[in-house]
Amino acid sequence: YVFRRKLRGDKEKKEKILVAYCSKAGSTGEVAKAIGELLCEKGTSVDVKLAKEVTDVSSYDAIVLGSAIYMSNLMSNAVKFLEKFQADLKDKPTAYFVVCLTMKEDTDVNRETVSSWLQPARELVQPVGEGLFAGVLDFNRLSLLYRLIMKGMKETEGDYRDWGAIRAWASEIKPALIYHD
Repeated sequence: YVFRRKLRGDKEKKEKILVAYCSKAGSTGEVAKAIGELLCEKGTSVDVKLAKEVTDVSSYDAIVLGSAIYMSNLMSNAVKFLEKFQADLKDKPTAYFVVCLTMKEDTDVNRETVSSWLQPARELVQPVGEGLFAGVLDFNRLSLLYRLIMKGMKETEGDYRDWGAIRAWASEIKPALIYHD
């Protein structure tokens, strides 16, 4: 997805943001798209891409990286993205978001647990912000093994995303992504 909004007089802002994401069953991609749409308001240019498809980040002024959580870890493509572009990201404002079922109950304990899963990312690049969001459990989108694990844990299907919280976080981090030195 590419989002572009022009300012009055057909002048385009120079800020360009990449929202890269890793998704297991599609929910994280939908969150990434929503974040991208919000960030592109008022002229900012935003590209939303799968992290594994990104070959260069040099044209971007800021990066948002999102990952589903799989077995209490960031997806491997998220870590590979950070390792590949670590040198470039040190000079760009970078934010992280994760999508996982643990956040369907937004408690201090769950926030602390989910935040700890971002530690490998923080060790590579310190973020200007972190978003922790609940996801979707749709058994039809899961592999047989993962479906059996989720059923064994007595997880119930549903869309637990809080779109208001997702939009609020994107609004909160936008100044840190756009107004930087």
